[in-house]
Amino acid sequence: MEGARPAVATDLGVIEALVAELRDELIPMRGGLIWSLREARENSDRAAFNELLGEEASQIYVGTIDDTVIAVGTATVVALHDGSKLGVINELFVTPGARAIGVGECLLEALVEWCTAQKCIGIDALALPGHRATKNFFEGAGFTARSITMHTAL
Repeated sequence: MEGARPAVATDLGVIEALVAELRDELIPMRGGLIWSLREARENSDRAAFNELLGEEASQIYVGTIDDTVIAVGTATVVALHDGSKLGVINELFVTPGARAIGVGECLLEALVEWCTAQKCIGIDALALPGHRATKNFFEGAGFTARSITMHTAL
């Protein structure tokens, strides 16, 4: 059975491996290299995620099938200029062999519930321009584009 739960310290090794798998998938895509250098978490080792576990403004969830961790989702709350708060999904990744069975939806639901509890006015999540499956996943959950970043390589 698929599900999602808050991450614990014993999940850190698999979280580190899943985020490495996420980077490996996205870097070759259109926009992936710059994403990896700008938006992606600079340090994604166990120690970095262990720190994140203790931060009040961040949350890590793991997605599971029959208690086996096969996915990760993280969110952070950021303050906006007017004092309101925005939830930002930093990572949401399901290992490819376990996609399209509901784990991603469970993770997203948990992240949305957490951001709602933090009194966020909305949630941002990034989808690379060439990753249609991610775009479709978020649109299916009611997300819409609020900006498009234009870029030229030099």
